[in-house]
Amino acid sequence: MKIIRVVLSSQAEEVYGHLNKEAPSSKIERSILNAINKKIELIKANPHYGNPISKKCIPKEYIEKYNIKNLFRIELPNFWRMLYTLTDGESEIEIIAFVLDVIDHNKYNKKFGYRKN
Repeated sequence: MKIIRVVLSSQAEEVYGHLNKEAPSSKIERSILNAINKKIELIKANPHYGNPISKKCIPKEYIEKYNIKNLFRIELPNFWRMLYTLTDGESEIEIIAFVLDVIDHNKYNKKFGYRKN
């Protein structure tokens, strides 16, 4: 069985740190943080847990910056999203789930080119 390791990008790490800082005093941030932690455990159990995003819909930013071939989306509370990609680890017995972004709905819509009605 392959080991699944979850790694956060610097962007995701920054948001995660902010949520950790705000969680004690904010119910919304606490619920998003708790959901992220639960979803990370679900990814470790099943790396294909998230909804796959069509290759043609992957934002160019991610392809250029991280050279990704796949992208998965997980819905979080308050319409936030967690986006991650799967890559081979340093050995044949490891898969890395690389969390690219943890973003709110407006940033998600902008990143994927969806218009606000």
